[in-house]
Amino acid sequence: MSMSDVRENLTYEKFGGAIRELAQTIADDGYEPDIVLSIARGGVFVAGGLAYALDCKNIHLVNVEFYTGIGTTLAMPVMLAPVPDAIDFSNKKVLIADDVADTGKTLKLVHDFCKDHVAEVRSAVIYEKSHSLVKCEYVWKRTDDWINFPWSVDKPVVQRSGQVLDA
Repeated sequence: MSMSDVRENLTYEKFGGAIRELAQTIADDGYEPDIVLSIARGGVFVAGGLAYALDCKNIHLVNVEFYTGIGTTLAMPVMLAPVPDAIDFSNKKVLIADDVADTGKTLKLVHDFCKDHVAEVRSAVIYEKSHSLVKCEYVWKRTDDWINFPWSVDKPVVQRSGQVLDA
């Protein structure tokens, strides 16, 4: 079996345990976020679970997509409207939540957006890949295998026309 055939299969049941363990790691570290900032879409599941487990009622959401500039091959992430007002984050401790740090570009964009406005910003992910630009403070598991997430492994129940699907 080649490396590309190896799959990390995360079920909803395993996800529940992963979130509790990740939350416990954050709590044991003494970090008490004022805001959990979710990177949509996969980060929504992580952010919700962590916010409940860490008793944090303040959740914000940011949508990030990759665009390729004309004549370039480098795909760069951009935040889509509505972009959170950074002033809302002033002097707050922020926890950025996502499902995976793959290239790390998305996490870096959101981290850089926050860092000049907040008291402190840290990141939590279920999975981190070795080539990620960002090394997250809180990681449940490190892997370079292809990850099957429970929320995206099955096709949508409806196919919306005119929608650009995630890569």
